[in-house]
Amino acid sequence: MKYLGKTLPLIVLTVCFGFAFAHNATAGTLENMERERALMLEALLSGDLDVTERQTRIGVSRRRLIDLERMVLRDKTLIDKNTPAVRAVFDNYDLSFLVHASVEKSRGLTDHWLSEIGISTQTLMNARMGRR
Repeated sequence: MKYLGKTLPLIVLTVCFGFAFAHNATAGTLENMERERALMLEALLSGDLDVTERQTRIGVSRRRLIDLERMVLRDKTLIDKNTPAVRAVFDNYDLSFLVHASVEKSRGLTDHWLSEIGISTQTLMNARMGRR
């Protein structure tokens, strides 16, 4: 009984920390799609990658995005959510569902994304590299 008085607070503290850290952080389909899209855009815009590595990364992300976009489009739990993030994704379909929208418009992934954000071939050709 003497030891129980000294170790009981330690046991309670250990159990409390165990429950606090046992909570799993889960990302939904929308968050996973956004993360993969950001990785793909990072590979697309990175100046540190050579052509073959860029194409490899974009190809991997493209295959993942095809599945993730389908999952988001079929996710019934998003119907009940009226958050700004969910509204923004479905309001900006051509930028959110990048792979599906590029296929629907018969454009390459990069060409589609650039045209949706308002960058044309002409503006790219006229651009100069410099410091801001």
